[in-house]
Amino acid sequence: MLRAVLSAYRDAFSGLPRPVWLICVATLVNRSGTMVLPFLALFLTGQRGFSTTEAGQTLALYGIGGIAGAWLGGWLADLLPPRRVMEASLLLTGTGFFLLGHAEARQAIFGMILALSVVGEAFRPACSSALAAEAPPAGRTKALALNRMAINLGMSLGPAVGGLLAARDYSWLFRVDGATCVLAALFLWASFRREPPVLHAGAEAGATPPDRSPWRDGPFLAAMFLVFLLASVTFQMISTWPLTLRDLYGFGEATIGVTMAVNTVIIVALEMLIIHRVQARNQLHLVATGSFLLCLGFGLLPFGVAGGFAYVAFTVVIWTMGEMVTLPVIAGVVANRAGEKSRGRYMALLTVAFEGALVSSPLLGTWVYETWGPRVLWAGCIGVGCVLFAGFRGLAGSFAPSRPDSLTPPARET
Repeated sequence: MLRAVLSAYRDAFSGLPRPVWLICVATLVNRSGTMVLPFLALFLTGQRGFSTTEAGQTLALYGIGGIAGAWLGGWLADLLPPRRVMEASLLLTGTGFFLLGHAEARQAIFGMILALSVVGEAFRPACSSALAAEAPPAGRTKALALNRMAINLGMSLGPAVGGLLAARDYSWLFRVDGATCVLAALFLWASFRREPPVLHAGAEAGATPPDRSPWRDGPFLAAMFLVFLLASVTFQMISTWPLTLRDLYGFGEATIGVTMAVNTVIIVALEMLIIHRVQARNQLHLVATGSFLLCLGFGLLPFGVAGGFAYVAFTVVIWTMGEMVTLPVIAGVVANRAGEKSRGRYMALLTVAFEGALVSSPLLGTWVYETWGPRVLWAGCIGVGCVLFAGFRGLAGSFAPSRPDSLTPPARET
């Protein structure tokens, strides 16, 4: 039994070229130091005298800058080697964190937050583009899933350490976060300085999608609108989801934190196994099913009893299963949809869909929560899930199926 389990994990992590692993290690290093943003509102209100409203406006400013940064990062990744964009983003972000820790004037803080959001969020589409370039077409979803696992591992560590550091001195948050950004950039540079560039000729003639602007790709834009709806439900996790746990179930901060950890544990333990098993199936059909599961898991939240941790954990399992199927698969679909010279912009629009939802969904979600109550909000999420299921299924015919016939790494110049 144990041998079979180990064999399954070995198969799930096999077939990815060395550069993919190096990029994911850099992501892990970077995300392990993520501690400024989770505590930014507390820092601004407690250490810089901001009101709650001003802190909220500052976080919204970060989201708006992130939208611009995502598009900038994708655009640059089509002009330059994506790894160079990643290195520049990490170095500038690390420097920005060092400076932000010393900023006291409000205008300076606003300016630093905006600049940080632009250069920091440029990393995401560049990273996705680099992974897609390094992985074979049939392995792109697996490569992106591995990167998601690195993000989740890092995000489970960074805020936990950040809480301990903040209790001692907030300035340590900016030092450690900045240092891990710089360390990740140096790791990328050292790891790839002797790596020959990937040949962008793709596989055999005719196998590479045409290079076109994502703005002229109607089915892709329709899919990104659906991704925006999906992300709008997902990001309730950082706004109305903890409010519901507090108001309906009486959970305190510690219990809410443990409940959140259920999501991370499942992703780290199972996501690569699941992606390995389902990668040969119709990708948008998987996204349709996963989207509905994610929305259903959130929608079932208000129907338990007060103090019912087991029931809440059950709902987390449902939406986590949907998340594990949906998010890496849709990223793989986008990577395979794009041409070699437009992949950065395609991945940028995927990031923009999430960034836009990050800005708007907490505002809409909290308004519905306060106006009509949590049951209406979460029932609405199930309705969104039905729309997503029908929408992604309807678009499946417009997307060429991924070809799981080869895990041969892309060619390199010699």
